[in-house]
Amino acid sequence: MIQELKRQGLSISAIARQTGLDRKTVKKYLANGLETPAYAPRKPVASAAEPYRTYLLERMASYPGLSSRRLHREIRDMGYDGAYSSLTEYLRQIRPPLPRPYERRFETGAGVQAQVDFAEFQTVFTGEPGIVRKVWLFSMVLGHSRWLWGRFCPNQGLETVMRCHIAAFEAMAGCCTEILYDRMKTAVIGEDDAGVVTYNASLVALLAHYGSAPRACQPYRAKTKGKVERPFRYIRQDFFLGRSFHDLDDLNAQFDVWRADIANARAHATTGRIVQEHFAQEQPHLHPLPALRYDAVLSVERRISREGMVAVAGNYYSVPDTARRRVVEIQHHTHEVLIFEEGKLIARHPVLEGKNRKRIEPGHRKAPPVQHAEMLPTTPAVPILQRPLAFYGAVGERLANINAKGTA
Repeated sequence: MIQELKRQGLSISAIARQTGLDRKTVKKYLANGLETPAYAPRKPVASAAEPYRTYLLERMASYPGLSSRRLHREIRDMGYDGAYSSLTEYLRQIRPPLPRPYERRFETGAGVQAQVDFAEFQTVFTGEPGIVRKVWLFSMVLGHSRWLWGRFCPNQGLETVMRCHIAAFEAMAGCCTEILYDRMKTAVIGEDDAGVVTYNASLVALLAHYGSAPRACQPYRAKTKGKVERPFRYIRQDFFLGRSFHDLDDLNAQFDVWRADIANARAHATTGRIVQEHFAQEQPHLHPLPALRYDAVLSVERRISREGMVAVAGNYYSVPDTARRRVVEIQHHTHEVLIFEEGKLIARHPVLEGKNRKRIEPGHRKAPPVQHAEMLPTTPAVPILQRPLAFYGAVGERLANINAKGTA
């Protein structure tokens, strides 16, 4: 074969690539006029378990679930002296394949259900080199069209979950009849002995505002929520790996572009339809958005720090330098933080995600007064009188006479 390839004009490197041989090996065979040796397949070696073949087949036919350990003990009592690994290799060859039960796919009607879950990712932002950051992807998938919405978040707290729900509903311009959860702590608080699930009251109130309701997956039935869990692997492999992100905002900006151009623009493997086109047909079946966005309010009092900041949910927000009181009222809304002094709104901030972040509104800080150099008062120029040297000589002579009289 090597000689024939050479006669066809192929180079040594091309022959090596085609035959899978090293270039030096190809060169040596060509120099000696040799062909690569053809090896006959090895003769199969009889297994030590072969004498027990009939017994093993009968046992596995009667009890397909018998373990290899169990069968090893049984034939060992019958005289088998081979290794356990040899038996397992032999069983792989003769064991009848187990019938795979058909999986029932749960399909939902248009506008009926969306599935929600979190997945953990780790990355190093180029804006923070050397620091490994853990982020969580909140994902919502419509069960009918498989339309995907998601956002990477710094935590899985209730406030984050609620903001993501609202953003997802606004992105799809509607809401499903029910939202399916895999018993995440921010959704499912507990379950009694009768199987009655208790949901987080704040989340229930939010969903009710949009005409929806929560539903929990059955315990140990993760496949009922596969429509949202399968995309996590797809997102990790097709979007996340091999990319770099400056910060969390850049990560979400790139993810939004990928969702629109790739994930929701592809033909889904299960439905066989373009996701975005399928969603366009499902969207009219969603519950329309209410006239007002859901806005839960938490009112608390906070003390202003020496730096002119107030702490809210682990983050810090500025107040104007003109604030007179040291304690102000905070209204913590879903998407913004309002600060009041004696009932008057003095500051408004968007909610910061994560912890230990600061936001200073530029208008809250007065410019420090300009420090002008102190000018010394100027005096009019006065002419300096210069006396003749004879004057100083006369003064000195007089002082000498006075001293002489004093000593006499």
